[in-house]
Amino acid sequence: MLAERVLPLSGIHNFRDYGGYDVEGGGTLRSGVLWRSAHHEAATDDDLAAFDALGIETVIDLRGDDEREMHPCRRSGNFSARVLFAGGQTAGLAPHLQAAGGAIDVETARARMIDTYAGMPYRPALVATLRLYLSALAEYDAPSLVHCVAGKDRTGFAVAVVHRLLGVHEDDVMQDYLLTNSAGKIDERIAQGAAHIRARYGAEIQEDAIRALMSVNPAFLDAALATVRRDHGDVASYAEAVLNLTPEMREAMVDRLVV
Repeated sequence: MLAERVLPLSGIHNFRDYGGYDVEGGGTLRSGVLWRSAHHEAATDDDLAAFDALGIETVIDLRGDDEREMHPCRRSGNFSARVLFAGGQTAGLAPHLQAAGGAIDVETARARMIDTYAGMPYRPALVATLRLYLSALAEYDAPSLVHCVAGKDRTGFAVAVVHRLLGVHEDDVMQDYLLTNSAGKIDERIAQGAAHIRARYGAEIQEDAIRALMSVNPAFLDAALATVRRDHGDVASYAEAVLNLTPEMREAMVDRLVV
């Protein structure tokens, strides 16, 4: 399954199709139209050509303003997709960096990531960008891409929301999320993250703590979804109350994305 979902791009970590799953009530999520990745700052020319060939018309950028400024995505001369973001700071720092503050050992790192995820459903700028994402999925019948910095935390939550709205089974939602730990060049991504984390917070952070911060864990996504369930019962009610998703918009998403 992993080999079928991951596009072998050298400079874009975690670039993969998150369609193809069976959905509750029958049908399958379309393949080749729902893409996710990390940011494209290190994309190669070959990556950009492969990206253009996918026909992606909408890019949803979950990063904050400071992240976009520090790490601009490379684009080819043929790039013509609309890029959607709400502005503001979606994480203050990327969640794995924010969680690293004061983290020394792996247990503390994991606990901080859980706390970070638990607050994710209500981050104002992230919520505003997720509203744009769902609106785009309801309106445009063309491939789209969602990404943040590492393509694992904010992106992971966004994909989980879309998956559940479209009826992807909970086990498959988690399976797709956990692919981040094996998709693409995981060791290279962890090494890059380690350099950023240590530059900001000090070299005393243990190696296993770095790996915990730069990986995904079922407990992380569970923490975000637990917040959703606590306050709204399920993802659909959360999306309606917080993300302004109307029943008509959800129906349009299903019509476009489930076959």
